[in-house]
Amino acid sequence: MAAEFLPGNRLTLLNSGAQYFPALLTALESATLEIYLESYIFADDEIGHEVTGALCRAAARGVVVNITVDGFGGRNFVTDFLPRLTAAGVRAMLYRPEIGRFHLRRHRLRRLHRKLVVIDARIAFVGGINIVDDNNAPADMCPRYDYAVRIEGPVLRQVHHAVRRMWEIVSWVNFKRRFRLSPATNPCCNGVGDQTAAFLIRDNIRHRNDILHGYIEAINAAQEEILIANAYFLPGVRFGLALQAAAKRGIKITILLQGKTDHPMLRFATQALYAVAMEHGIRIFEYEKSFMHAKVAVIDGQWATVGSSNIDPFSLLLAKEANLMVRDAVFAGELRASIHDAMSGGAREMSPEDLRRQPWHSHFMRWLSYGLVRLMVGLTGYGPRHWQAGEETPGLTPKSSEQQKSPLE
Repeated sequence: MAAEFLPGNRLTLLNSGAQYFPALLTALESATLEIYLESYIFADDEIGHEVTGALCRAAARGVVVNITVDGFGGRNFVTDFLPRLTAAGVRAMLYRPEIGRFHLRRHRLRRLHRKLVVIDARIAFVGGINIVDDNNAPADMCPRYDYAVRIEGPVLRQVHHAVRRMWEIVSWVNFKRRFRLSPATNPCCNGVGDQTAAFLIRDNIRHRNDILHGYIEAINAAQEEILIANAYFLPGVRFGLALQAAAKRGIKITILLQGKTDHPMLRFATQALYAVAMEHGIRIFEYEKSFMHAKVAVIDGQWATVGSSNIDPFSLLLAKEANLMVRDAVFAGELRASIHDAMSGGAREMSPEDLRRQPWHSHFMRWLSYGLVRLMVGLTGYGPRHWQAGEETPGLTPKSSEQQKSPLE
């Protein structure tokens, strides 16, 4: 489904939790009618308790507060927060609660990865920031690096519809009749600014490829520069081919990835793509100052996206995601400058020499991790949709064993 870009919005870029949580808490304290909040993680830390306090105070004022937390990412939510929230009158549910750690059924990887908040149908927040303290990291690391956007204006109607639809689905699946939708608050969608934006989701029904297609459309239209900062980057054939074609057109492509991660297998798998990306002239940087959780991009200083979707099979094929896509030079320029600031202050450019100097066991781990990720996606039945494209040559996929040396050489 094509993105519907709407003019007249006012968008505020929020860099990491230091800017996001003060803005969120202020908005929560001003709520008078309703709050919808979706998060993959809802951590038992200082931020988690601050947000919980604001939600409880809102419920005490008579605000209808609806919270949906993923059953895997927020699997401790029931014990850490649910009793307090329920006692305060907050309505909270888990999306696909975990049955057991070792259940490998296909649906287990279909997670609620969106990070959305809508307040009184007049303010929304979209991005990649969970309800978790950015300082919840090893002592020798800086706070987590991520982005969100505060939204006012016509695009709010799209966000409001999405959170209400999710609440309706989850309450029906969990047989929570008492959690039925309250009468819809009419979104405040009057023009309040001069920025154009579209809200895109990924689900398993009508919007399977909306975010992917939004990215590819923008990449195919690129004329000068593509700048991507993404925590987990393992693109499929269509995305890879789009980047490869852009590189052949002479487009400057820069990708900022994690240098430190709490998911080593995914990082190793991504590193398996470095060599072929560099051969196409794509510059790869690793962010080493802290955990990088961003999922953003800027193209030609005119188009930008901020959201929850990684560029990997788990986000693009399985999870429920949400991204805001923006056509505005001011917003795109601000995001571009912010990414470059992060790169100059905490990233290192990778080179072919860096890859060649790595010991044999690092090469082995890259290929082993890449194979394991493909296996995991294959078990879901979606593997061919991500990794193959008929007779087309893969864009950013590792060379076959016939084309390169063994990881052990």
